[in-house]
Amino acid sequence: MTTPRTDSPLASAAAPADGPRRELLQSVVDVARAIFGAAASSVFLLDEEADELVFQAVSGEGEEFLVGRRFPAGRGIAGWVVTSGEPMVVDDLTTDTSFDRSLAESTSYVPNALMAAPLISESRILGVLEVLDPSPQARSSVRELDLLAMFARQAAAALRVITPERAPERAPDGPAAGGRALDGAQREDALRLLVSLEQVLRGTG
Repeated sequence: MTTPRTDSPLASAAAPADGPRRELLQSVVDVARAIFGAAASSVFLLDEEADELVFQAVSGEGEEFLVGRRFPAGRGIAGWVVTSGEPMVVDDLTTDTSFDRSLAESTSYVPNALMAAPLISESRILGVLEVLDPSPQARSSVRELDLLAMFARQAAAALRVITPERAPERAPDGPAAGGRALDGAQREDALRLLVSLEQVLRGTG
């Protein structure tokens, strides 16, 4: 398997999550699951070098064993969302040809319906946010899909804040380059984005 590039913020994002990023992404899936009344929610990040999507956070069904699992970026509805850059809702997955049932069966949970939206920041797709088996009201409303897409955009913006570009390697005897550790202000900015959007979504739901 190809190792992700360390000079790419997207490759860095698809690497195993560090503490602050893990906290951020878990907040994303927990909030999305609650807002849309879903059985489960997950975030996949795109590893461009390997052309794979990586489970980075899961809430609900599969959260005990799916984090870190990879699959080809072109497979299933998540793959379609990454390729198209458009959100998608499917009310009956038994009739949808883009749904990869064998992939779902390999995760030990096969949903009947799902909603998915791309994580887009600065015109780049970082990954996909999915909610599985959302409430019937959520899956039947275009407005609800727009809310999911807005939430995904805000999550992507927060992810960009919390996963900055890597600094150059330090020169001999020079100051250490800034790693992935966030200062307090960056971490608070990222989490504040999600908190504010959660309030908006709950207020208009």
